[in-house]
Amino acid sequence: MADTNDIQTFVQPYVVPEGSDELNENLQAMATSFAVTDDKIREIIKGLHKSMKTGLDRDDPNALPMIPTYVSGRPTGKETGTFLALDLGGTNLRVCQVTLKGDTTYSLVQQKFTITQEAKEVRLWDFIAECVGVFLEEHDLHPAPGKRTIPCGYTFSFPIYQTGIASGNLSMWNKSFTVPNSVGRDVVNLTQSAFQRHHVAVEVVAVLNDTVGTLMTSGYSHPDTQMGIIFGTGTNAAYWERLENIGKWTGSDRKGEMVVNLEWGAFDNATEVLPYTAHDNKLNRKSSNHGLQVFEKMISGLFLGEVARNAILSLVDQRLIFGGRSSEILNKSYTFDTAYMSEIVADASPDLEGVRVVLEGTLDIPPTSLVDRKVVQHVCNMIGTRGVRLSAAAMSAVLLARPELLTSSVSVGIDGSMYQFYPGFEANLYAVSRVFLGADFVDNRLKLHLAKDGSGVGAAIVAMTVDRDRQR
Repeated sequence: MADTNDIQTFVQPYVVPEGSDELNENLQAMATSFAVTDDKIREIIKGLHKSMKTGLDRDDPNALPMIPTYVSGRPTGKETGTFLALDLGGTNLRVCQVTLKGDTTYSLVQQKFTITQEAKEVRLWDFIAECVGVFLEEHDLHPAPGKRTIPCGYTFSFPIYQTGIASGNLSMWNKSFTVPNSVGRDVVNLTQSAFQRHHVAVEVVAVLNDTVGTLMTSGYSHPDTQMGIIFGTGTNAAYWERLENIGKWTGSDRKGEMVVNLEWGAFDNATEVLPYTAHDNKLNRKSSNHGLQVFEKMISGLFLGEVARNAILSLVDQRLIFGGRSSEILNKSYTFDTAYMSEIVADASPDLEGVRVVLEGTLDIPPTSLVDRKVVQHVCNMIGTRGVRLSAAAMSAVLLARPELLTSSVSVGIDGSMYQFYPGFEANLYAVSRVFLGADFVDNRLKLHLAKDGSGVGAAIVAMTVDRDRQR
């Protein structure tokens, strides 16, 4: 890559020759504010390492949470068996049957149930048990000979304080759920009690989040997996850490490894290190979780389009594009979807016809000029480039936290729409991390893999490792 220590590296590409001097001066100022130089990334890596170390030592509201997950068994890819997985999200409950074939591959049978409003408000646990019962009956599933229950992994996408591999107390409801008598109680116990009431022969042996699931899914197919990352609507990561480095771990075993959930979306909420702009601040102060998840708001799919919308409207307000006009759609928050950014960045046609369709056809902007379309493409590129460079910085920081592993091959399992669909995201992850992890390691030993269905398959794999360890 070009020498990205030089701020001009980020400014020079964002010039529209046909545009006015005032327009180009504003574009260059905007590019400067969104720039993430190599030196800035080194500063971010240093800040992440400091926050990670503090979070491993103790619970500190100013540091990364660094949550021990109680997952301590790496998959080898040779395990066999059929396991259940539950994936409870904000809209759907997925019930999955995952068959591990013993050759690093697996098969998946799944059924999706839409969570009713009644379940969200009153009877969630019984709803889950009824859906699992339907799945077992339709697929004729029974416990193995000599067993009373089928082991099950449980991906639970609400905040919990984990107290064991199969226990965690609900911290709070979100996503419009209001089920009474649940906050502060063990979600596995609540679910298990419902299974017993409905005579469902299933035992939850592990509870986890989707990032841990992504790590374990990749680990089954690629046993050298060290990290699992979500680059999608939101972002987070989990990685294998040595128990001796987890100062706040109170378990008796101090040897071996455990998966740690970083919750890295909360990095630098004080905005002391990150390249924070007025457009980020506008998004942040209007968001429901103002001042929280600042890092996530700079790199994840839910927010990038809104940052771009703010930046585009700042140029509209100065009458530098669209003749100073906007539309009712563009004036509303979160109407400039990150998927539109992907389409705009990918448009290589001479007249930027794809950009025109998004602006005029989807967002109802009055007829645009080629200069308008070039400016919008530049703005999307600035914000997308910042996002992928910050993503690479975070990934590099976590891998550098285990330097002894970098002499061998390392895989990273990744899921999410940004990784899958944003133009050049994976290629740029490699290119940027090459600067900080070393060309030899990135070119020869680092492998990034798409780990789809991590929240389902990964839960089943964790259930497998727990079942395996029990038998030992």
